[in-house]
Amino acid sequence: MNWLYSFSWLEWGILLVFLLGYVGYFIRIIRLARQLHTTPWSIVPKFVLRSLSIAMLLIALLGPLFGEATRAVSSQGRDVFLLLDVSRSMEATDIAPTRLERAKYVLEQLTDSLSTDRFGLMLVADDAVVLAPLTTDHAAMHQLLLAVRADAVGGGTNLCAAIDLARQKMLSDSSTQQRTRAIVLLSDGENFGSCPPATLDALRKYDIALLTVGVGTEAGSPIREGRGFLTDEQGQVAQSRLNREFLRSLTQTTKGWYADVTDDVANNIALALRSLPGRTIDQRRIVVSTNKYYYFLGAALILIALDVLVTVRTLRL
Repeated sequence: MNWLYSFSWLEWGILLVFLLGYVGYFIRIIRLARQLHTTPWSIVPKFVLRSLSIAMLLIALLGPLFGEATRAVSSQGRDVFLLLDVSRSMEATDIAPTRLERAKYVLEQLTDSLSTDRFGLMLVADDAVVLAPLTTDHAAMHQLLLAVRADAVGGGTNLCAAIDLARQKMLSDSSTQQRTRAIVLLSDGENFGSCPPATLDALRKYDIALLTVGVGTEAGSPIREGRGFLTDEQGQVAQSRLNREFLRSLTQTTKGWYADVTDDVANNIALALRSLPGRTIDQRRIVVSTNKYYYFLGAALILIALDVLVTVRTLRL
């Protein structure tokens, strides 16, 4: 017979309290018996009964494993492409310390909370660049994220082209066919490329969920350039603002999900991904030993009931 738990300080504590209590009880009864010139040995049956009760309770606490049971075990897989906006506007500081650094932190939290899922990473600006293919090596992805800087692949932002590229990468990988597929986009919503309806229709056609996260505020912030700030064509300081409506429109077309960046947004993304219709990628039956603690717990309750119902004379006069 095996045990689910090892003998810990809790079990030792219960045993010690029981023994110390009974030693004190024995000493008291023996002293009384001597004063009354009688025998105290009728307390022995009660001691045996209570010792057996404690033993049964301790065994139940340890979780005795014996016998075998067959269980069905299935697992569901998700493939998620993470699209990270690295355009110049992501250097704005309306989200501390910058929009980009906050977005990178959210992605780290997300991959940690979904440790068995596969993630790919794509940087989005004028063009989209696949920084990491779909992988379960989240530690390597964290290292790649540390090195990401704004404006790594261009000046503007073409979000829809990046979404379409992520869709193509998923469809070209045959291993994604049996898994739940999703795209998570983190951006401030400033988009300078076209967004043809066919791009979003294709996501719905191939059952690829689109989740977007708005990084920034509607009040906006200027973008630092050297010791000053980035200016527009008129020489005025450019103010970058969150385009929440554009990001939300992408998810409405694809029946997806949108959220502003908050302290809990990574957990909310994880919950949204878990709620997607799952696809079983592995199902098998395993034989395991079962915890039969209830046998010993039942025996302990019976012994305790006998202890209550059966009475003996502690001292025979």
